[in-house]
Amino acid sequence: MQTVSDYFGCLVFDDRVMKAKLPSAVYNSLRKTIDEGERLNSDLANAVADAMKDWAVSHGATHFTHWFQPLTGITAEKHDSFITPSPDGGVIMEFSGKELIKGEPDASSFPSGGLRATFEARGYTAWDPTSYAFIKDKTLCIPTAFCSYCGEALDKKTPLLRSMQALNKQAMRILRLFGNTDVKCVHTSVGPEQEYFLVDKALYEKRKDLMFCGRTLFGAKPPKGQELDDHYFGVIKPRVAAYMADLNEELWKLGILAKTEHNEVAPAQHELAPIYTTTNIAADHNQLTMEMMQKVAARHGLVCLLHEKPFAGVNGSGKHNNWSITTDTGVNLLTPGETPYENAQFLLFLCAVIQAVDDYQDLLRLSVATAGNDHRLGANEAPPAVVSMFLGDELTSVLDAIESEKPYSAAEKTVLRLGAHVLPKLTRDTTDRNRTSPFAFTGNKFEFRMLGSSNSISCANIMINASVAESLCQYADILEKAEHFEAALHDLIRETVHKHKRIIFNGNGYDEKWIKEATEVRGLLNLRTTPDALPRILDKKNVDMLTSHKIYSEAEIRARYETSLENYCKTVNIEALTMVDMARKEIVPAIESYTKAIAEACNAKTVAVPGLSCKYEKAEITKLSALVDEIYSATAKLEEAVIELRSAENVTEESVMIRDVVLQRMAELRVVCDEAETLTAESYWPFPTYCDLLFGVH
Repeated sequence: MQTVSDYFGCLVFDDRVMKAKLPSAVYNSLRKTIDEGERLNSDLANAVADAMKDWAVSHGATHFTHWFQPLTGITAEKHDSFITPSPDGGVIMEFSGKELIKGEPDASSFPSGGLRATFEARGYTAWDPTSYAFIKDKTLCIPTAFCSYCGEALDKKTPLLRSMQALNKQAMRILRLFGNTDVKCVHTSVGPEQEYFLVDKALYEKRKDLMFCGRTLFGAKPPKGQELDDHYFGVIKPRVAAYMADLNEELWKLGILAKTEHNEVAPAQHELAPIYTTTNIAADHNQLTMEMMQKVAARHGLVCLLHEKPFAGVNGSGKHNNWSITTDTGVNLLTPGETPYENAQFLLFLCAVIQAVDDYQDLLRLSVATAGNDHRLGANEAPPAVVSMFLGDELTSVLDAIESEKPYSAAEKTVLRLGAHVLPKLTRDTTDRNRTSPFAFTGNKFEFRMLGSSNSISCANIMINASVAESLCQYADILEKAEHFEAALHDLIRETVHKHKRIIFNGNGYDEKWIKEATEVRGLLNLRTTPDALPRILDKKNVDMLTSHKIYSEAEIRARYETSLENYCKTVNIEALTMVDMARKEIVPAIESYTKAIAEACNAKTVAVPGLSCKYEKAEITKLSALVDEIYSATAKLEEAVIELRSAENVTEESVMIRDVVLQRMAELRVVCDEAETLTAESYWPFPTYCDLLFGVH
């Protein structure tokens, strides 16, 4: 019987394959590029391409593609076969170094925020040798960056790699100041926990809102939701277990370190968590994971919903981004050690993150801003829109002692005695876990909990990397000029704690008192919606920081603002039009049919038994008729609001109109339609209900 270790990574051109297939000189050169970020010697590309092609063909591949991540938030690929005509009328299988390194997709058909016009079509894809090629659907997929004819980044990978490079540069300056000469590079590592819903495919196909929008736009609350907490970590249903087993196998073949799986809080909700790895690889893997989740679901007669809030009234889905900084020698720079109060290097890197989150809380918030995530943030299932940090009691006490220049007395580790002799004694961690905190320290990493389930993790990690790089840059500038390093280091840590401690909050992030304190006392931002958050990327401090570290050019920043806001507007516009369509073509006719049936039943009864009052029937007819009138009026108002959007002069104005008018009218239409659902016989309702969808997978 084949074990997981036998087939893990079998579809990946990974280090094991490269070592076996490449000449040693080529392999060593490629490894230096991967490990130390050195530029690849292009003369070796033909040797790599030839070995890659032979390996892929031996695994049944017939085509290759430059696999990239445009600003759509999903991946893109154009397939070319390996075949080349031979003189005898046949074909040979060829793949050159030029084809490996460079591709030319159409750049004008992807979102560019004005960087490319329709008539300016040329774009380039460039091989990212730090992310392994893999085989998917008999196609060799080569992870690449995507840029315009003029060199502007049109994707999410390029700025992510730039941000990793910027953080590496500044972190190395700091490590050299501490006398560390062994480390050659520093990289960030990420492990994104992915939440998702599974619904029956046959039910999904009967709902236009799910098919067009990925979420339900109507739906009365079922008698049971998540009140009993019985789904969380509960026994996994056989059909779901079969899906998870199939998904794991597909992911493991692709070298994706899928580790943990369980039922989440809401009915029909689940989670998959990987072991964390280098950030750009983690981003590639997460995109592949989302794709495979949906493909494998189809095999099982299921649909995987990755929307942040597919069902009202139960938890939505997020993606917890576990982020850390690691050296090439294997040292995690965010590990406190047994005595964090004596670990100056750790404390300085910790301060860099604290300052970064405080100084650039707006960038972190806007990095997760989407129409879908606006429904989730602050909804007692995800962090609030106010960014803060959780450090736990021990680290907070250490920083307090440093700020006040008082001695710190370390607390003894508490042993938990569980009251039964057969149970082991457990040592309590020095920090609790805070699920309400947007940015929580969890032992040797930070968990950024604000990402939505469908988000690319690249956006958030670009902003984390860039802002931490800026903090480290400021520290290095100060410490490199210091006459007395130890004294300057002490003063720097103390001043940083004093200046930025307002961002630290270890309490309940859901408490309204905290939101008031955060905004009115501490001066933290509360950017509740996407139109509130996205414009902050154009603030001078943010543009200056991002351009100084060469993460983005000013044109690229403007492009991302335009693209993200345009996506927000298009998403809500589609949802509003879908609501109008469903209300008029499905909901109103269903209510009318049911009302007619009640009226006919009433007439039949009065004919059979003259003098009957038919109080029930008349009351129902009155209620339903009134609701139809309200639905008609609410639908017309929503449609008017959508039409009014066309008068907006730019995407910023349109987004504000959506926030202030369209979303409110969508909510008003939903209220009356959901009430009508509770009064209409189930056999007349035109599409599957929440009861069907949330409890339909057995």
